[in-house]
Amino acid sequence: MKTLKNWVFHQQTADRIELLVDDRHIFQLYVLEPGLCRVLIKQDGKLHLNRTWSIAPQQDVPWQGRSRESTDGFSLPGFSLRQQDGELQLSTDRLRITIHQPLGLEWEYCDSQGEWQPLAADRPTGAYLLNQHGDGVEHYQRRFPEDHYYGLGEKSGDLNRTGRRFEFRNLDAMGYNAATTDPLYKHLPFTITHRRNVSFGVFYDNLSTTWLDLGNEIDNYHQPYRRYQAQAGDLDYYLFLGPQILAVTKAFVRLTGKTLFGPKWSLGYSGSTMHYTDAPDAQQQLMKFIALCQQHDIPCDSFQLSSGYTSIGSKRYVFHWNRDKVPSPQIMSQAFHDAGIKLAANIKPCLLQDHPRYQEVASQGLFIRDADCDSPERSSFWDDEGSHLDFTNPATVAWWQENIMVQLLENGIDSTWNDNNEFEVWDKEARCHGFGEEIAIKHIRPVMPLLMMRASLEAQQRFSPQLRPYLISRSGCAGMQRYVQTWSGDNRTSWQTLRYNTRMGIGMSLSGLYNIGHDVGGFSGHQPDAELFVRWVQNGIMHPRFTIHSWHDDGTVNEPWMYPAVTPIIRDAIMLRYRLLPYFYTLLWLASAEDEPMLRATFLDHEHDLQTFVETDDFMLGRDLLVASVVEPGQRQRQVYLPDNETGWYEFYSGQWYSGGQTITLDAPLERLPLMVRAGAMIPIAARTRFVCQADDDQRAFLVFPPLAAGQQRGVLFEDDGETHHWRQGDALWLHWEMTCDSQRIDVCFTPKGNFHPAWQQIALQLPPGEKRQLYINSRKTDCYSL
Repeated sequence: MKTLKNWVFHQQTADRIELLVDDRHIFQLYVLEPGLCRVLIKQDGKLHLNRTWSIAPQQDVPWQGRSRESTDGFSLPGFSLRQQDGELQLSTDRLRITIHQPLGLEWEYCDSQGEWQPLAADRPTGAYLLNQHGDGVEHYQRRFPEDHYYGLGEKSGDLNRTGRRFEFRNLDAMGYNAATTDPLYKHLPFTITHRRNVSFGVFYDNLSTTWLDLGNEIDNYHQPYRRYQAQAGDLDYYLFLGPQILAVTKAFVRLTGKTLFGPKWSLGYSGSTMHYTDAPDAQQQLMKFIALCQQHDIPCDSFQLSSGYTSIGSKRYVFHWNRDKVPSPQIMSQAFHDAGIKLAANIKPCLLQDHPRYQEVASQGLFIRDADCDSPERSSFWDDEGSHLDFTNPATVAWWQENIMVQLLENGIDSTWNDNNEFEVWDKEARCHGFGEEIAIKHIRPVMPLLMMRASLEAQQRFSPQLRPYLISRSGCAGMQRYVQTWSGDNRTSWQTLRYNTRMGIGMSLSGLYNIGHDVGGFSGHQPDAELFVRWVQNGIMHPRFTIHSWHDDGTVNEPWMYPAVTPIIRDAIMLRYRLLPYFYTLLWLASAEDEPMLRATFLDHEHDLQTFVETDDFMLGRDLLVASVVEPGQRQRQVYLPDNETGWYEFYSGQWYSGGQTITLDAPLERLPLMVRAGAMIPIAARTRFVCQADDDQRAFLVFPPLAAGQQRGVLFEDDGETHHWRQGDALWLHWEMTCDSQRIDVCFTPKGNFHPAWQQIALQLPPGEKRQLYINSRKTDCYSL
């Protein structure tokens, strides 16, 4: 690696300045928004990869990628530039960047009093390093004692990443340790740096194998630093000011693309297990699941069809139905549909070498190619070798989409489960079509799952253009939220996993992946005991994705009814989930429309309260529900810290009020998930249903948790048909509410907007037990509101 040192000013344009560094390299500093800047280095004046698939500030990128030098979609507010004493200083009204000699940047932000304050700084003893042979880049920034680091997507261990080193190299990490294993499935080199009063984000847009060191490494010759290193490609990073953490997260979503707004049924319980489809009588086993849900009164909205339906022997062959195990896919699909259950089928992007269609696909040139010849690359996959499909080839995309439609959608499958898509192609020079401009796989490995899920999404859209698509993907990179729901992969059954999966999910949410969840009960290992299973279900119902899924070493299956003694507790937990679906659905719409995270760290809305930054098993669901999952065996009481706020908190079940800024002890019997509600919230709830059905959803209520002190609170309930895009034309209901309280009365004012008429026509408002103040709705003394 060679350190970049001496620079001279080269030119200024409307959106950037350029420096010539060491008479060889072009250093570009862009001003994209008042609080968003970008650094891009062209080694020897050239880019190693001239495209990006992650940056999508206004609309999705072209299939072939967005030009890396494009500034489309940004406001480009302009900047002032001053040169003095051999330094350059570039300013907007929010950020000021000083460029020192030798090359190093110092960042300041304008605080609320209009004063410039330190924000970030490059390491003065060498900040930018390039490999002279074009393989590898490094960036060093200073690390300050008060800095704490969050983000990085799906990572193990504590939410605060300070002092650790991470690798981004998508792996099929079956049975990982949720506290320590690294790397995992996703590629998100995005950090949030927080210190008192300010936060900023840094995103490195490079998709080669990457390392981020956040204080694990020290060197006597340098001040404390943080290090970014990429195996190949360009040094290209975005730095954006919060100043709050929530603002950083939302800015990252705006940079990389809006969250897909899926159908309402995707929020219901989703059943799954590999056991059913691996069984020789798979179709019968699957049909039994329908009957068992009905027998045990368990509502269910979807089932994720594991890959055993494609098997020949013990191996999996994508787009191949094993007709011995599933003789009549259409009859099976219809049975699920009759029960109100949608089907998502598992698909994989690698064809084993003995796949019945391998030669056909190879002859068409649809695989990634070997580095040294035009033969398909060969990699380990599912206890054999296979070749990975090349989704940068339009012919591959067409083949994939045709098979999704013919093999799956025409057989009654409703959505795709894009799995095993880490693209573990370790010949880093293996060649990809690149939409006509060949690219080595080392530059774009995480792009392959991104394009795979996009191909699947567009196939579903083409087949059912009137319906909002729902897809799942295990692997991916920044931007995957545009297409799919995701989860934390093949976790291992243990109490430790239950604890750290929660942190993993919040880390993903801080990093722009809002629609997430975990395999409830643990995917691998041994069957959870009854207590662990109950606590995992109680935790799982409070995540956007609620799926019970397993493939246990001992041959057992995670099912809601697997322990008869606790089945009523499991049923009650799932019923609570269904009662809260109007709240979940509003959160999903807010995630898509307003970039609001669904899962939230307790500090996200309470940064002023330093206690919320202490590692905790608690999290927020939306702004209003504080979830205090039990993650230790035998625990029947749970200490909960209530973030300091102006209104206080209510215990969900009893309606008892507590002031914020204190730790309380709640009873936590096995039958109940400890749950608090922010005072000032109105939680919409539904009647219990067997599955999501707009026509049957004919009752609605608000649980009202009024503040004790005078004040005003606001919120919204979103409703539509739950399936189509009609809401974009106003065919939805946005029911805005405003609650004003004093010592004598509670006034709730509803303001409806939109043209949608739900099956329910009235809303009942329920106050906490013991509340004596009079309730008025739209100035009338009543406890019911009519549309």
